[in-house]
Amino acid sequence: MNPLGIFNLELEEIRFLHLDSYICWGTHASRLPAVLSGNRASVSIISHPAGDSDLHMETFLSETPFRHLHHVEPGNDSGISEFLLLGLSEKPELQPVIFGLFFSMYLITVFGNLLIILAVSSDSHLHTPMYFFLANLSFVDICFTSTTVPKMLWNIQAQSKVITYAGCLTQMYFFILFAGFDDFLLAVMAYDRFVAICHPLHYTVIMKPSYCVLLVLVVWVMSVLNSLLENLTVLLLSFCTEVEISHFFCEINQVVQLACSDIFLNDMVMYFATVLLGGGPLAGILFSYSKIVSSICGISSAQGKYKAFSTCASHLSVVSLFYCTGLGVYLSSAAPQSSHSSAVASVMYTVVTPMLNPFIYSLRNRDIKRALKRIVGVPVM
Repeated sequence: MNPLGIFNLELEEIRFLHLDSYICWGTHASRLPAVLSGNRASVSIISHPAGDSDLHMETFLSETPFRHLHHVEPGNDSGISEFLLLGLSEKPELQPVIFGLFFSMYLITVFGNLLIILAVSSDSHLHTPMYFFLANLSFVDICFTSTTVPKMLWNIQAQSKVITYAGCLTQMYFFILFAGFDDFLLAVMAYDRFVAICHPLHYTVIMKPSYCVLLVLVVWVMSVLNSLLENLTVLLLSFCTEVEISHFFCEINQVVQLACSDIFLNDMVMYFATVLLGGGPLAGILFSYSKIVSSICGISSAQGKYKAFSTCASHLSVVSLFYCTGLGVYLSSAAPQSSHSSAVASVMYTVVTPMLNPFIYSLRNRDIKRALKRIVGVPVM
């Protein structure tokens, strides 16, 4: 007996197990090409064991909504297809306010950093190592913010909290990539200021254009490898029924905590990345500024001290803002039941810091002000 729609399985015994978010069957059974439609699923199976009569087993999943059924692909231990981003607030009346605020900050971030890039590229007086690194920082800040904010705005506008599994992994990859690039680039910019103040006579020899390009390429390679490694460890995880992320983007720590498999490897990789790739650039920045302070203290005139300090004041402000907000978020996330407060605090280094960078570098910099005046046609305060 083999009617259309009934599947023959070469098994002595059929085991049908339904967990909350998985549909599993015998290890030697062929994949069941069932089509699930609506909010209920009905599956019929015929088994023909050797020498026995036909056995008809019909299972009707009457209590299981379709949104909890996840097809498990071969080679992928994760049964989920999407995550839910809970955002900064679940109150409907606050969604228009959050949308307007983040949309405004995103526009300011993009246009402000684009103006810095245009100013550096259009003014020949700004074709120096310091402004070359600044233009790269502005470009990465645009990419960094664009990784998270547009998806958040789209979800608010569409009244949806869904992000696909692939979309979540992609967002994590680029977020870690650009965050790491920001981190390394700030260290490179500190080294540039160290050479300019502590070794002014050798500055043009050391910081030649080819060397500056090489430094940026090394930063890109290290950031890509770090992001790729952390994402590959996430791919090894299995996720069960809990798919809610108390954040407005796929933050890797919270995604890993949702896994129902062992996360020891992920923890080790994240700790290694934090200590080596986070602490390393910070140690380089602190070393550079310790030498800079020593050199400035050795300058006899007050005007010379002020001029030397003013060349690195903007960079020091950006470094302080970036590291203080970033470290504050990850230290607070270690406390129990702090997911929502951690998400709110993350706004500082994911959105506010990239938005403020153009203002920090332009308000006290005469060269940038002059270049911006040529572009926009009006004086910049």
